[in-house]
Amino acid sequence: MPEMPERAQGAEGAGPAPAGRSRHGTLTLDQLAELQPGLGRLMPEASDAYFAAFYAAKGGNFALARYMVRKIKSLFRMGAMTRPKYAKLLEAFIAGQLDPLEAAAEACDPAAFEALFGRATEVANRMHAETGHPEIRWRLPPEPPRHLDLGPVPSEPRR
Repeated sequence: MPEMPERAQGAEGAGPAPAGRSRHGTLTLDQLAELQPGLGRLMPEASDAYFAAFYAAKGGNFALARYMVRKIKSLFRMGAMTRPKYAKLLEAFIAGQLDPLEAAAEACDPAAFEALFGRATEVANRMHAETGHPEIRWRLPPEPPRHLDLGPVPSEPRR
Protein backbone atom coordinates (compact mmCIF):
# COMPACT_ATOMS: atom_id res chain seq x y z
CA MET A 1 0.00 0.00 0.00
CA PRO A 2 1.43 3.43 -0.89
CA GLU A 3 2.49 5.60 1.98
CA MET A 4 0.04 8.25 2.99
CA PRO A 5 1.40 11.73 3.61
CA GLU A 6 1.79 13.00 7.10
CA ARG A 7 -0.52 15.78 8.19
CA ALA A 8 0.66 18.98 6.62
CA GLN A 9 1.49 21.86 8.86
CA GLY A 10 -0.90 24.79 8.70
CA ALA A 11 0.05 28.44 8.78
CA GLU A 12 2.92 29.18 11.10
CA GLY A 13 1.81 28.62 14.65
CA ALA A 14 -1.61 27.36 13.58
CA GLY A 15 -0.90 23.66 14.14
CA PRO A 16 -1.56 20.85 11.71
CA ALA A 17 -3.58 21.47 8.56
CA PRO A 18 -7.00 19.81 8.43
CA ALA A 19 -6.93 16.23 7.23
CA GLY A 20 -9.38 13.42 6.84
CA ARG A 21 -8.75 9.86 7.92
CA SER A 22 -10.36 6.73 6.58
CA ARG A 23 -9.53 3.10 7.20
CA HIS A 24 -7.23 3.40 4.18
CA GLY A 25 -5.17 6.32 5.37
CA THR A 26 -5.11 10.08 5.76
CA LEU A 27 -5.60 12.75 3.12
CA THR A 28 -4.96 16.43 3.53
CA LEU A 29 -7.61 18.97 2.66
CA ASP A 30 -5.51 19.98 -0.36
CA GLN A 31 -5.41 16.38 -1.57
CA LEU A 32 -9.17 16.08 -1.17
CA ALA A 33 -9.62 19.29 -3.18
CA GLU A 34 -7.43 17.90 -5.98
CA LEU A 35 -9.64 14.81 -6.18
CA GLN A 36 -12.73 16.85 -7.05
CA PRO A 37 -13.89 16.27 -10.64
CA GLY A 38 -13.16 18.80 -13.33
CA LEU A 39 -15.15 19.28 -16.50
CA GLY A 40 -13.27 16.51 -18.27
CA ARG A 41 -14.80 14.05 -15.82
CA LEU A 42 -18.21 15.70 -15.51
CA MET A 43 -19.01 16.36 -19.17
CA PRO A 44 -19.27 12.72 -20.30
CA GLU A 45 -21.86 12.15 -17.58
CA ALA A 46 -23.68 15.34 -18.62
CA SER A 47 -23.55 14.19 -22.24
CA ASP A 48 -25.16 10.86 -21.37
CA ALA A 49 -27.91 12.60 -19.43
CA TYR A 50 -28.40 15.12 -22.25
CA PHE A 51 -29.09 12.55 -24.92
CA ALA A 52 -31.24 10.49 -22.56
CA ALA A 53 -33.32 13.63 -21.88
CA PHE A 54 -33.90 14.13 -25.60
CA TYR A 55 -35.08 10.59 -26.23
CA ALA A 56 -37.15 10.55 -23.03
CA ALA A 57 -39.03 13.69 -24.14
CA LYS A 58 -39.42 12.27 -27.63
CA GLY A 59 -40.83 9.06 -26.14
CA GLY A 60 -43.20 10.88 -23.81
CA ASN A 61 -41.37 10.16 -20.55
CA PHE A 62 -41.27 13.77 -19.42
CA ALA A 63 -40.52 12.85 -15.81
CA LEU A 64 -37.28 11.23 -16.99
CA ALA A 65 -36.50 14.17 -19.30
CA ARG A 66 -36.89 16.59 -16.36
CA TYR A 67 -34.77 14.36 -14.14
CA MET A 68 -31.97 14.24 -16.70
CA VAL A 69 -31.99 18.00 -17.31
CA ARG A 70 -31.85 18.60 -13.55
CA LYS A 71 -28.96 16.14 -13.33
CA ILE A 72 -27.04 18.12 -15.97
CA LYS A 73 -27.69 21.34 -14.07
CA SER A 74 -26.33 19.73 -10.91
CA LEU A 75 -23.22 18.50 -12.73
CA PHE A 76 -22.64 21.96 -14.22
CA ARG A 77 -22.96 23.59 -10.80
CA MET A 78 -20.39 21.14 -9.48
CA GLY A 79 -18.15 22.01 -12.43
CA ALA A 80 -18.59 25.72 -11.71
CA MET A 81 -17.44 25.09 -8.16
CA THR A 82 -14.43 22.95 -9.03
CA ARG A 83 -13.43 25.01 -12.07
CA PRO A 84 -14.40 28.58 -11.17
CA LYS A 85 -12.97 30.07 -14.35
CA TYR A 86 -15.92 28.46 -16.18
CA ALA A 87 -18.57 29.35 -13.59
CA LYS A 88 -20.11 32.26 -15.53
CA LEU A 89 -20.30 30.24 -18.74
CA LEU A 90 -21.86 27.24 -17.02
CA GLU A 91 -24.40 29.36 -15.15
CA ALA A 92 -25.26 31.18 -18.40
CA PHE A 93 -25.82 27.84 -20.12
CA ILE A 94 -28.03 26.67 -17.27
CA ALA A 95 -30.14 29.86 -17.39
CA GLY A 96 -30.24 30.25 -21.15
CA GLN A 97 -30.49 26.64 -22.30
CA LEU A 98 -31.20 24.14 -19.54
CA ASP A 99 -33.87 26.09 -17.66
CA PRO A 100 -35.99 26.42 -20.85
CA LEU A 101 -35.45 22.71 -21.58
CA GLU A 102 -36.65 21.84 -18.10
CA ALA A 103 -39.70 24.09 -18.58
CA ALA A 104 -40.54 22.36 -21.88
CA ALA A 105 -40.30 18.98 -20.16
CA GLU A 106 -42.45 20.29 -17.31
CA ALA A 107 -45.03 21.42 -19.88
CA CYS A 108 -44.87 17.99 -21.58
CA ASP A 109 -44.20 19.73 -24.89
CA PRO A 110 -42.09 17.48 -27.14
CA ALA A 111 -41.95 19.97 -30.04
CA ALA A 112 -40.67 22.77 -27.81
CA PHE A 113 -38.24 20.40 -26.14
CA GLU A 114 -36.81 19.28 -29.48
CA ALA A 115 -36.42 22.85 -30.76
CA LEU A 116 -34.78 24.01 -27.53
CA PHE A 117 -32.54 20.94 -27.53
CA GLY A 118 -31.29 21.81 -31.03
CA ARG A 119 -30.56 25.38 -29.98
CA ALA A 120 -28.81 24.24 -26.79
CA THR A 121 -26.64 21.86 -28.80
CA GLU A 122 -25.58 24.68 -31.13
CA VAL A 123 -24.78 26.92 -28.17
CA ALA A 124 -22.82 24.16 -26.42
CA ASN A 125 -20.71 23.51 -29.51
CA ARG A 126 -20.07 27.23 -29.94
CA MET A 127 -19.07 27.50 -26.26
CA HIS A 128 -16.66 24.60 -26.64
CA ALA A 129 -14.96 26.41 -29.54
CA GLU A 130 -14.90 29.72 -27.64
CA THR A 131 -13.22 28.10 -24.63
CA GLY A 132 -10.42 26.62 -26.72
CA HIS A 133 -11.95 23.21 -27.40
CA PRO A 134 -13.17 23.28 -31.01
CA GLU A 135 -12.44 19.56 -31.18
CA ILE A 136 -15.44 18.92 -28.92
CA ARG A 137 -18.54 18.96 -31.12
CA TRP A 138 -21.54 17.30 -29.53
CA ARG A 139 -24.10 15.48 -31.63
CA LEU A 140 -27.16 13.44 -30.81
CA PRO A 141 -26.48 9.71 -31.00
CA PRO A 142 -28.74 8.10 -33.62
CA GLU A 143 -30.03 5.47 -31.20
CA PRO A 144 -31.72 6.12 -27.86
CA PRO A 145 -30.17 4.67 -24.72
CA ARG A 146 -31.24 1.05 -24.52
CA HIS A 147 -31.03 0.73 -20.75
CA LEU A 148 -33.90 3.14 -19.99
CA ASP A 149 -37.63 2.91 -20.55
CA LEU A 150 -38.25 6.09 -22.52
CA GLY A 151 -41.99 5.70 -22.97
CA PRO A 152 -44.69 7.57 -21.08
CA VAL A 153 -45.07 6.84 -17.38
CA PRO A 154 -48.57 5.61 -16.53
CA SER A 155 -50.41 8.29 -14.55
CA GLU A 156 -47.24 10.34 -14.18
CA PRO A 157 -47.37 12.60 -11.11
CA ARG A 158 -46.99 16.28 -12.03
CA ARG A 159 -44.36 18.30 -10.16
